[in-house]
Amino acid sequence: MAAFLGWALDAFDYFLVVFVISEVGKEFKATEYTVSLATFLTLAFRPVGALIFGALGDRFGRRVPLMVDIILYSFLELITGFAPNMTAFLVIRAMFGIGMGGEWGLGSALALESLPSNLRGMFSGLLQEGYAFGYLLASVVYGIAFPYVGWRGLFVIGALPALVSLFIRAKVKESAAWEAGIKKEPSVSVGKVIAANWKVFVYVVLLMTAFNFMSHGTQDVYPLFLKKQHKFDPHTVSLISITYNIGAILGGWFFGSISQKIGRRRAIICAALLGIPMIPMWAFSHTAVMLAIGAFCLQFMVQGAWGVIPAHLSELAPALARGTFIGLAYQTGNLIASVNLPLEIKLKDHFHGNFGMAIACVVFVVFIAVATITSLGVEMREVEFVDGERT
Repeated sequence: MAAFLGWALDAFDYFLVVFVISEVGKEFKATEYTVSLATFLTLAFRPVGALIFGALGDRFGRRVPLMVDIILYSFLELITGFAPNMTAFLVIRAMFGIGMGGEWGLGSALALESLPSNLRGMFSGLLQEGYAFGYLLASVVYGIAFPYVGWRGLFVIGALPALVSLFIRAKVKESAAWEAGIKKEPSVSVGKVIAANWKVFVYVVLLMTAFNFMSHGTQDVYPLFLKKQHKFDPHTVSLISITYNIGAILGGWFFGSISQKIGRRRAIICAALLGIPMIPMWAFSHTAVMLAIGAFCLQFMVQGAWGVIPAHLSELAPALARGTFIGLAYQTGNLIASVNLPLEIKLKDHFHGNFGMAIACVVFVVFIAVATITSLGVEMREVEFVDGERT
């Protein structure tokens, strides 16, 4: 629950930006493309946070660095609401990326190292969909609060994640796998452990690049697509966003669970390939109802594939550097995929303002890439995290 909430509220803070791109641009007299650079900078700086907090987590335990990280990103979310100009807004969102980048690796390691291997797939799906839950929460808050508090008030509300750190401090014990592993070998260099497993690391970075293009390519631009191309009001945008995030949560749980039986790679490949037939209804429908249905089905597959990732990456990672390895690989993939939202906005201009064609082209290619890269890898389903691990 601590890891789920930390990741959910991290995503909540991130996705508030995608709902208010137009409004921020209007206040600061900036183009939508310029404001979209905020998401690029957040994603680009996430590897920095993954490296810093991952190293702290591998050296001093998962729990305390996770608390510090959540407090950091909550503070940066708060001051976003007081940004005096576009430059300050972009700088703050870049710094927010450091906090956001540190959470996933620590939270995943803490949760999955505390679970029996036969339940890892199901809980992997639940944990990863904290991200979709955070997006859903942002959708609800945007629909309810935005007309009253404006875009600045949304970021003040987004500071609430700091409360999760109190829960972690009071209720969560340190990972038993960390206690039995790297704590007893403090002289081991995390960098050397990753270097010794560089082939796996490079593969995971490549996989995470495709995965992050898949998630951000279908999520970040969609509220803007609904507002600009379909002229929907905030209430309608909020309802559609809530709908597709419910699909995302269900998909993550479903494919995470079946990955325990059919394997991590098969589950990911099935989800990615089944997402392709969903693209036309998601991108080219004309009514709110059909767009909501298409987005629900597509996100069921997108986040279905993602639901396998916490378990899959944790199992591939070397034990003595798990916190750094999975966080840094994930966020380096994010860095490469950080051009996604500006890219889709530029593609929209190339297609004479047709957002639907832009996002459909990107997502079709990415689904193929996810399935292909996954098929070329390996998996270590149900490897034990305490005894007999590779280092």
